[in-house]
Amino acid sequence: MKTEYRVIVIGGGVVGASVLYHLTKLGWTDIALLEKHELTSGSTWHAAASVHTYNSDANVSRLQKYTIDLYREIEQISGQSCGIHATGNMVVAATEEIFDNLKLMHSRAKYLGMETHLISPDEATKLNPLLAPSQFVGALHRLDGGHVDPNGVTHAYAIAARKAGAEVHRFTQVKELKQRRDGSWDVITDKGTVHAEHVVNAAGLWAREVGRMAGIELPVLAMEHMYVVTEEIPEVVAHGREVLPTTDYFGEIYMRQEGRGVLLGTYERDCRVWSPHTTPWDFSMALLPDDLDRLTPHLEIGFKHFPAVGRAGIKKVVNGPFTFAPDGNPLVGPVRGLRNYWSACGVMAGFAQGGGVGLALSRWMVEGDPGSDIFAMDVSRFGRYATHQYTLIKVPENYSRRFRIAYPNEEMPAARPLRRSPVYDRLKDAGAVFGANFGLEVALWYAPKGMEPVENPTYRRSNAFPIVKEECHAVRNAVGLMEVTGFGKYEVAGPDAEAWLNKVLSNKMPKPGRMVLAPMLNPRGTIIGDFSVARLAEDRFLMIGSGVAEIYHMRWFEKHPPPAGTYIRPLPHALTGFMVAGPKSRELLQKLVFEDVSAQAFKFFAAREMVVGLAPCTVLRASYTGDLGYEIWTTPDYQVTLYDALVEAGKDLGLRHFGNRALMSLRLEKAYGAFFREFRPDYTPMESGLDRFVAYDKPDFIGREAALKDRVTPPAKKLVPLIVDTDVEVVGYESVLKGDDAVGQVTSGGYAHWAGKSMAMAYVKPELAKDGEKLSVLIFGKACPAVVQTQPLFDANGGRQRG
Repeated sequence: MKTEYRVIVIGGGVVGASVLYHLTKLGWTDIALLEKHELTSGSTWHAAASVHTYNSDANVSRLQKYTIDLYREIEQISGQSCGIHATGNMVVAATEEIFDNLKLMHSRAKYLGMETHLISPDEATKLNPLLAPSQFVGALHRLDGGHVDPNGVTHAYAIAARKAGAEVHRFTQVKELKQRRDGSWDVITDKGTVHAEHVVNAAGLWAREVGRMAGIELPVLAMEHMYVVTEEIPEVVAHGREVLPTTDYFGEIYMRQEGRGVLLGTYERDCRVWSPHTTPWDFSMALLPDDLDRLTPHLEIGFKHFPAVGRAGIKKVVNGPFTFAPDGNPLVGPVRGLRNYWSACGVMAGFAQGGGVGLALSRWMVEGDPGSDIFAMDVSRFGRYATHQYTLIKVPENYSRRFRIAYPNEEMPAARPLRRSPVYDRLKDAGAVFGANFGLEVALWYAPKGMEPVENPTYRRSNAFPIVKEECHAVRNAVGLMEVTGFGKYEVAGPDAEAWLNKVLSNKMPKPGRMVLAPMLNPRGTIIGDFSVARLAEDRFLMIGSGVAEIYHMRWFEKHPPPAGTYIRPLPHALTGFMVAGPKSRELLQKLVFEDVSAQAFKFFAAREMVVGLAPCTVLRASYTGDLGYEIWTTPDYQVTLYDALVEAGKDLGLRHFGNRALMSLRLEKAYGAFFREFRPDYTPMESGLDRFVAYDKPDFIGREAALKDRVTPPAKKLVPLIVDTDVEVVGYESVLKGDDAVGQVTSGGYAHWAGKSMAMAYVKPELAKDGEKLSVLIFGKACPAVVQTQPLFDANGGRQRG
């Protein structure tokens, strides 16, 4: 082992080996992987190693598809068999609700180029003769996927990386990490100290410990996970070909053929955390004691659904730990505040996702960008709230629900309420039904008196539907009040504030007392931020953006810091706010201020500091509802006072509380996009329509060169609003069709209550982005007619909003 490397990868499981290989593919070969024992000796070696392409995030699905396709490549390069069983796989549905979920998978897969088929139970039996067709209503057959050999795959990555010049050092334990002033790292091992420019934490079961070596607490936790291997099953032998790997969401079990029997595992509800606080360093190539009693409820369903399995004896029980993040997705990318420290952990589906994780992380390290939007597995998606105690509560919740349907309107209850604004109790008393946004309780809608403040989880229109309609109509006809503390807030101040913002944002900064919309681009010219920027003084700005992207954006700002004497600081705990919107919102505000807020005195996109009631506030004349409205920001100590004043002043104006569900409906009528939905690193300003907020003549902003090229290059796709003929709204990522051809993909949608239309926002081929173009959207397996609607359904000329 040398004493100097460009990169040290810590951890010799499938993920660490994949990162090592992918770095060599991009030309970084002065790199080494350190593993404290044998390769695969943590959780990799005992994995069931199933591979598939489905994920609720489209880009993660693409990376999983990449992973599957990669195995042939590394076999050829390394000469090491990956034990590929390219059987495809199947998910079976015992209820119509589960079948809806499979239809959603099918609707998304077409645009992604993944071949899937909805089939009957009898057809499913031909692919897996072990199932009882009478127990199911349908199935989804996916032609990709199967399973692989965990040992073979990991060694194939490692051999291929070594052939390219990388080193692998087994039985080399990292004991300590120390960062130098230049951002590089001293990696202290039991065989001496090595110096590296970059460190990658791919330590799997020991990711927490390797994080703590750098002074951070990563939200990752190991869970016990069991599967059984049966004795020989006659139906398996008689089938004549490999039984199709099958997942049964109702039983919360998965199975595949193993020899002449099957391997059957479950994500049991009665789950167990393993080693909750620290992971023993001497745990290698080891398993945990059997605990089959916890699996009994799932096995009983499994034996009913797959009777032949119930008749077979159990040959072996495997209980081994795997690591999970609170939402079940990996933790990938650079860690904010730690230069050259990279995370590649929490990858519980290592053989489905490991190749994609290696690809994205290596691009990020070498090229400065992961190549696509991978926020669904970005380590920055968790904030300070994701403590060790939080993780101990949320990971078991996620594990126990892994095979249960996650409805788009469903909110998970564990570790809540956590973050609460000062008006939380006031909103609760008003009937608020809360969701969690970056750990903060936010009102989704308000149950009227006499109605239980609970929403029924469903893919269809819930019990909140008529209430949200009333909230929307109250905003359009009178005035609505919404708390917006969950928005992202930042203060930028100092003598170079304007110059710095002109560098990191693509629009020109406004004059004092005004505001602008400003996309933020990366060097590829794709969208990594969408901000409202208000100039409160010559040298002081307030930026409003996405609340869930706070760490994501601060990491970027700190990578491109302002000059000395100028600063940016996030204000998640320092600023709270409300939105008031609707035709009577000006009248409401005027009741509470001495300043003239008439249309001429306080124009659209004006920003002003004023006292509202008794509360010192910053008031912005803008509203994401697309209506006349204002954002009113104040410090937490004044928020309750401000709230009480707004409610009292609005009593005779028909004021009504509205929540995030109504806001998302109202913005559709105005064809407004949302960050991480319509505006994300997969799209450019020209594709998304944000080009009107890019000052192409402004010199030297990040992404300018790429944006100028994008401006003169025909776009690959265009964002359009669609009116959809359906009584079931889109969820997201559904395929948009022209005839039978997939020509686009939905990014978001819902019901536009004031307009009385079901809508979707979608990217389609540019030649189809014409008003009145007839398309269809594949919703739960059905092609629903859709038409492009280029003009907003509400206030198309902006008269209400600007008046």
